[in-house]
Amino acid sequence: MSFTIAIDGPAASGKGTIARAIARRFGFHHLDTGLLYRAVGARGGDPVAAARALTGADLTRDDLRSNEAGQAASRVAAIPEVRDALTDFQRRFAAQEPGAVLDGRDIGTVICPDADLKLYVIASDEVRAQRRAAEIGADPAATLAALRERDARDSARSAAPLRPAADAVILDTTEMSVTDAVTRAIAEVRARLRAPATRR
Repeated sequence: MSFTIAIDGPAASGKGTIARAIARRFGFHHLDTGLLYRAVGARGGDPVAAARALTGADLTRDDLRSNEAGQAASRVAAIPEVRDALTDFQRRFAAQEPGAVLDGRDIGTVICPDADLKLYVIASDEVRAQRRAAEIGADPAATLAALRERDARDSARSAAPLRPAADAVILDTTEMSVTDAVTRAIAEVRARLRAPATRR
């Protein structure tokens, strides 16, 4: 039986770094679901058609980590038909053996509500802006404004709003090093793996 880990949270909270580290440690598959929406937004044109035609090659574009791609992703992610077109892909990915780690904004609430472990990763707005600005070489003030705009839109949308699942473990990385955050997350995974009664 596949072991599924859902990691949600706002941009630059550290969820992607944590997800990749967990996948490497346990030999699980990893999917950054935000790339799906970024790729749809970057394709341009009709977003529903773009979502239905999405291929693996679309996920390798060099411009998917930009602020512009993030804003485009947030806009197309608010379209229910786009989300529907990408849901089946994500659920098939999550069912892979021996396990899968998916990070995004609605994994624990919509895509994988029965995940074996749900983490909701947060950090202060200022710290997230510093991280993202350093990552993409952008102005921190402009990045902070963009993150706040995106957070507001993602949290207010009617389709799968950004929020923690009721049974998610909240992980605040504001004052954590990458090593500390990964260590905490790995401990949560190990605790679930040692508790077979909680498995689906």
